[in-house]
Amino acid sequence: MATTLPAHLPENSLWANRKCLLICGVVAIANMQYGLDSACLASLQAMPGFLKVFGYPDPDIAGGYGIERTFQQLIGSLLTLGAFLSSIFAGAFAHFFGRRPALWAACFLTALGCAIQIGTVDQGVVYLGRLILGIGNGFLVTFSNIYCAEAAPAHLRAVMVALFSEWVNVGSIVGAAATNATKSMLDKSSYQIPLGIQFVVPTLLSIGLIFVPESPRYLLSKGREDAARQALETLRGDSLRPDEFELEWVEMLRGIEEEQRLASTIGPLDMFKGSDLRRTLLCYGVIATQTGSGSWFLISYSTYFMIVSGLTVDEAFKYSVMNTCLGFIGVNVGIYMMRHVVGRRSIMMIGAVFQGLCLLGMAIAATTDAGTLLARNCLIAFVALYMFGYNAFVGDASYPVATELVSTRLRSWTVGSAISLGYFLAWLTGFCSPYFINPENLNWGAKYGYIWAASNFVCGIFFFLFLPELKGRTLEEIDELFERRVSAWKFKTTKTNIMDEALKEVQQNRENLHEPKTPVERVEAVQKE
Repeated sequence: MATTLPAHLPENSLWANRKCLLICGVVAIANMQYGLDSACLASLQAMPGFLKVFGYPDPDIAGGYGIERTFQQLIGSLLTLGAFLSSIFAGAFAHFFGRRPALWAACFLTALGCAIQIGTVDQGVVYLGRLILGIGNGFLVTFSNIYCAEAAPAHLRAVMVALFSEWVNVGSIVGAAATNATKSMLDKSSYQIPLGIQFVVPTLLSIGLIFVPESPRYLLSKGREDAARQALETLRGDSLRPDEFELEWVEMLRGIEEEQRLASTIGPLDMFKGSDLRRTLLCYGVIATQTGSGSWFLISYSTYFMIVSGLTVDEAFKYSVMNTCLGFIGVNVGIYMMRHVVGRRSIMMIGAVFQGLCLLGMAIAATTDAGTLLARNCLIAFVALYMFGYNAFVGDASYPVATELVSTRLRSWTVGSAISLGYFLAWLTGFCSPYFINPENLNWGAKYGYIWAASNFVCGIFFFLFLPELKGRTLEEIDELFERRVSAWKFKTTKTNIMDEALKEVQQNRENLHEPKTPVERVEAVQKE
């Protein structure tokens, strides 16, 4: 008799899936560029060597130099604008060329953007470099996360997509450490060295992609079954027994076939039709909560914000390094919690409340004890707690959730446009924040936290009411649940059919192809004949 297959894929360890983890880790290094640039940008605006070239003398500001609001707004917002533009076209690019070519193109663009910024002292040319770097960053973030979501096994998808946050924080730590080391230099090398470090990511990723297979789900959606099966075999290595591998392959095959049966077209307008409309809106909402959490405000302006709030330049740089290290610890705490403790929905609700309370505490201290040692210490403590909490909760879970919410045939279109929306909101935050925190404008300082505290609480309500729990589901199971229009609160308990159907098909194929191997089996076969 044929061996009975398990009803669900086994909960294999990370070590058993080390090959897939290594491949996703190589692809996810793309996100280190975002962390590097964010840390460098936040610190350059407070660096005397940078401000001597692009700022103006101001003895009333710690460090002796100021920066024009327009220049400050544009160097922060043009990167997000570039990422917004590239993310819009990410779906079309991926549809025709695939995930790996998109990442190679991104490597070239980010390297070009860095080179332009290093080689100029002209503000207009800096703007061009920031825009090109942003276009490359948009592709890096979009396709690295899409690839990891499509390549990872269901029970490890959150871990492998959360490598985004891991690498972002590694980049932030390296960027903060580099700018802290060069902050005392008074010439152009003070900012050229940190910018030069950003060549590391496109170089390493370009080499690593040579050994990375294309996404099996993308290949399957393009009708290249042999290449897709070979890619899946490369990703899984020896982590699955042959029958378990066959079950995953058949389920993936049936899922793609069902998608193609239900939809005859693949394009941006399909994101807003049928059950895909709900999935698109949820994906947009999850990505939008990254900005709604207030993260872009603190990521882009944390060092400068601390200085205008009363800390010395040296203190602000040191606390920025500390906060990036706390963020890295938070990422690993969040990965462990998503895998072993709670699901995505719970961790995002917890995160929204925790982050909102941190920002509310910071704002209240600035209101009741402005200019005192207590307010200063509260600012340091609450920003540190926020950076830990954001990376452990919403920052860690948002990309895994956003990428698994949408269908395979529309993933590049939907995730690309969602990230584009996220970058637009980030650009808006980066453009408007200086008006609130700069001394010559509203001069709110830490009281700006009131706005983002309220925003976090709204995000928490959104997660509670609308976000389904996706932990442990394969992408094909998620497709089925959305197609059946299962409500968010019933996602966790509703039984799916696609795994059972795949199981029956594999068992039937094995029975049809079964050949007796042992002497006893051969005798039994002869007797049956």
